[in-house]
Amino acid sequence: MIEKKNLKPDYIFETSWEICNKIGGIYTVVSTKAPGIQREYQDNYITIGPDVWKEANTNPDFLEDRFLYKTWREYAASHGLHIRIGRWNIESRPIAVLVDFTPYFQEKDKIFAKFWESYQLDSISGHWDYVEPALFGYAAAKVIESFYEFNNSAHDKIVAIFHEWMTATGVLQLRSSVPQVGCIFTTHATVLGRSVAGNNLPLYSEFGNYPGEATARRFDVLSKFSLERAAARASDVFTTVSAITAEECKQFLGRAVDVVTHNGFDDGFVPIKEEFANRREMARFKIMQVSRALFNTNLPDDSMLVINSGRYEFRNKGIDLYIDALAQLNKSPDLKKQVIAFITVPGNHTGPSADLLSRLNNPDFNHAVEGVYLTHGLHDIEYDSIINRAKASGLLNKADDKVKLIFVPSYLNGLDGIFNLSYYEMLIGFDLSVFPSYYEPWGYTPLESLAFHIPTITTSLAGFGLWVREKFQNHEPGAWVLERTDFNSEEVTAEISRILNEYAAFDSKQVEAARLLAWEVSRIALWDELIVNYQKAYGLALEKSAAREDLYREKRQPDMLMSFPLKQHNAPVWHKVLVKPGIPERFLGLKRMSRNLWWCWQPEAHELFRMIDPVQWESLNQNPMALLESLTVKQMYDLEHNDAFLERLDRVYEQFEQYMKQAANKPKQQVAYFSMEYGLHDTVQIFSGGLGMLAGDYLKEASDSNVNMVGVGLLYRYGYFKQHLSISGDQIDSYLPQKFTHMPIKPVRNASGEWVMITIVLP
Repeated sequence: MIEKKNLKPDYIFETSWEICNKIGGIYTVVSTKAPGIQREYQDNYITIGPDVWKEANTNPDFLEDRFLYKTWREYAASHGLHIRIGRWNIESRPIAVLVDFTPYFQEKDKIFAKFWESYQLDSISGHWDYVEPALFGYAAAKVIESFYEFNNSAHDKIVAIFHEWMTATGVLQLRSSVPQVGCIFTTHATVLGRSVAGNNLPLYSEFGNYPGEATARRFDVLSKFSLERAAARASDVFTTVSAITAEECKQFLGRAVDVVTHNGFDDGFVPIKEEFANRREMARFKIMQVSRALFNTNLPDDSMLVINSGRYEFRNKGIDLYIDALAQLNKSPDLKKQVIAFITVPGNHTGPSADLLSRLNNPDFNHAVEGVYLTHGLHDIEYDSIINRAKASGLLNKADDKVKLIFVPSYLNGLDGIFNLSYYEMLIGFDLSVFPSYYEPWGYTPLESLAFHIPTITTSLAGFGLWVREKFQNHEPGAWVLERTDFNSEEVTAEISRILNEYAAFDSKQVEAARLLAWEVSRIALWDELIVNYQKAYGLALEKSAAREDLYREKRQPDMLMSFPLKQHNAPVWHKVLVKPGIPERFLGLKRMSRNLWWCWQPEAHELFRMIDPVQWESLNQNPMALLESLTVKQMYDLEHNDAFLERLDRVYEQFEQYMKQAANKPKQQVAYFSMEYGLHDTVQIFSGGLGMLAGDYLKEASDSNVNMVGVGLLYRYGYFKQHLSISGDQIDSYLPQKFTHMPIKPVRNASGEWVMITIVLP
């Protein structure tokens, strides 16, 4: 059994339908969590998503790299896996594998039959909205299985995380095919919980009235429910994102969650202090410009801007109560400001409004436009819930209304044709956000608002709302958590209206205090604080997989290492053998420093590496990476018991960590420095003279000064120069050892078998 202190994965695979495929909140969950995981696991953290953009010219979220894992990709292709490998186009650039699951359509009956036999997964009633994601999950598991066979040994500790029922077949497949992998299944919202709430039925007060299979049949979601339940029960570790959803899981799926993995946020998305005010002003300018053009009237600059956003789940997200509260507010005689309220949820739109575009280009504030809501055209507008609710509540966007509603039914990805701002670029311009959710397992949107210094209204039925109540006393007026039940919609509506009215009367000092409090509340949900929950889940999953060691102890070495031919050949047969160096966990900081050139201009770091083995250090031209890879097990053991070395290691690594943290404060404006060469260190051979040394010093000083400088130079690809020599057979034995003892050689014989030429490959 592996000791608990060692239960840390060597490889992490994370699978979601929203990897490189922005649809909803899980995209935000994984993309904001990725930087922290990647800092620790580097490229041993691999994300897997669906290749749903393969028919398009490009996927804006995916940067393909045909040289990354090239050999494995070819191996996978030879076994029928159609994958593309590259990097997710987010700031941390984790490895992403996109898999084409459509070839499995022709095998779906066979695949589902196997899952029925093994897990009683009921796929009979599943429609295509079940079949497609179910086959994607299966394909993702086949990707992990292929990677495991090709790259891993029985000693690697591997964890695979699968998000939502849409990837859950991956759990089932891996549990049967790769017992070495510890499987984690995370449900962000249960199928039955979302179905009950989405059909306007009371959920929380009547849990016991919704038996699993009967309720699933009632709402025609039996296959989805069956898959979610099977994965929850088969997974090594079952997690969800909030305490309120954990109760659903226990009730509907018959298994209590092992860990609650609260969703965090990476505030690297928030502009730094020096840029924040400017970004906010730019966003407000754009919002006001569009608002004035939509209504063709000159709205006041100090209008209070309010936003609701997320998925178009009319009741679950509380959009209905938000509209009703705005209608009540519009009738208030005490309202001090013009309120412009936005709903930004993607809908079935037809593109930017032609009338709005025309007025943006030619504003005429003398002819106000009434009764308009939309920035983009909308298919089947007569059936749209938002438009119909606004009209029914009396929120008609008349010229003299103090509250006006704007519906933006487009993804805010910077290319919507009206705002042309991303969601975060636009969010920063708002004054208040309102999310009166009825069914909200976590609630990313209020957390995002708080991180951008925007006070928010949420409810006790949102996982994040409960989290705020538990972790932060006196959170108003930064965050209001309204008590919501199955039956108090009118009270919640009135409370939202009251808060909006009061906030509109705040003076500048009160507003600044509320904005500061909002930001302080957001600090409780940073990934730096919450990633520990995932680490706990990793450990539990690896404990389970270690208990199955007898199933994989005899795993053969990866194909790449064991591809020896079975028959004899007359010609030499060359084999490629890769040896994976190991390093004790105590020295992971040393490994990290060796891969960052910071050490080469830090005398104490330089001396730290020299302490390991002075002779070897010099013989390897002071290359720390080569030095670490050359160490024997005994040398590492001795170092682990060398108190003087460990004390210096801890001191230097602490300096390194503090140094690296300063990068978060570097200015956003970049400086490009162009040079033909950079003299950073002898082990980085991209320089030849004084110019290179000067350029290298510039980069080092820029790093120490935290200047956002990018060096642009030449990549010297140490190619090969072939020198052909004609040497008689009797000369070869005496000639080669003298001149080319360490050089790769390729002898060539003539028809008589004599040596006539040596091709020498000189680096």
